[in-house]
Amino acid sequence: MEKVGKIGAVIVAAGSGLRFGEKKQFKLLGEKPLYLYSLQQFIGCSLIDDIVLVVPTELQDTISTEVSMLKHKIKVVIGGKLRQDSVSVGIDRLSPECKIVCVHDAARPFISHDLIRKVIDSCNTNDGAVAAMPAHDTVKEINTNNNRINRTIPRENIWLAQTPQAFSLSQLKKALLYAKQNKIAVTDEAALMEKLNYNIVVVEGNSDNFKITTQGDWKLAELMLEKKYD
Repeated sequence: MEKVGKIGAVIVAAGSGLRFGEKKQFKLLGEKPLYLYSLQQFIGCSLIDDIVLVVPTELQDTISTEVSMLKHKIKVVIGGKLRQDSVSVGIDRLSPECKIVCVHDAARPFISHDLIRKVIDSCNTNDGAVAAMPAHDTVKEINTNNNRINRTIPRENIWLAQTPQAFSLSQLKKALLYAKQNKIAVTDEAALMEKLNYNIVVVEGNSDNFKITTQGDWKLAELMLEKKYD
């Protein structure tokens, strides 16, 4: 693909790990911390010119020391209270020459160069592109007060979002500023871009690119590593 301007990546690793029980992104998976798997994939992708890693305050010095050994300049910055705050801090540290930003969760260790390239390629002709998987299970909307089913949602039009998500950097900055000014909280950047009617498309991801959220996910990741290096 032909690059139009530089491309930056923001890898978000500032989560509290409440659902998992600890900051899983820094726990050893095999022989290295979880965050390093995705970070090294972005380092190895020839399309990426600039990388920012967003981490919790108390770990900035430790992680900065770790990534300094990778012989690749990585900017390590402190995240914010919300995910979108962390992304905003991250993109502010990217080179001003970057035209596209690729946002990725550090808790998705099995990201591939091919998927990174596909979302960036789609972003070249749209305002943004999101890796996602089509839903294969029947989807139910429920009343959270009593768990009663309200309706069954046709799954043909349902896709489950992943990362990476690539966007026009200038447009994402505008969207994040809008969210801050209007106190809007979203679970991913695509949701915010959608609210502002930007043209965001889906790129099919893959099942290996799952997010480690629970202890069960961690065990699956360990099994995948064993299979990969068996």
